[in-house]
Amino acid sequence: MIYFVLFLGVCFVLGSLAIAPNPSPYYGVVGLVLASVVGCKWLVSMGVSFVSLVLFMVYLGGMLVGFVYSVSLAADPFPVAWGSWGVVGYGVGFI
Repeated sequence: MIYFVLFLGVCFVLGSLAIAPNPSPYYGVVGLVLASVVGCKWLVSMGVSFVSLVLFMVYLGGMLVGFVYSVSLAADPFPVAWGSWGVVGYGVGFI
């Protein structure tokens, strides 16, 4: 069980690192969903499933509305992906 919780913690940090340095909202939302799902699984492993469900619904509902708004403003036909040098530089700066 302790390895599972440790694995969830590592996945949560990686999901958060996928959100922070990415200038494109298209790819940032993938990290957002990953971090929220892993965080809710972490709460379920501690036995607070109702709080996990409420946080999942509220967090993803609010953040996805913000994502749709930012995508409508960005409208970038060629978004910057995770492999580009600018995103890698931001990621190294956050670590």
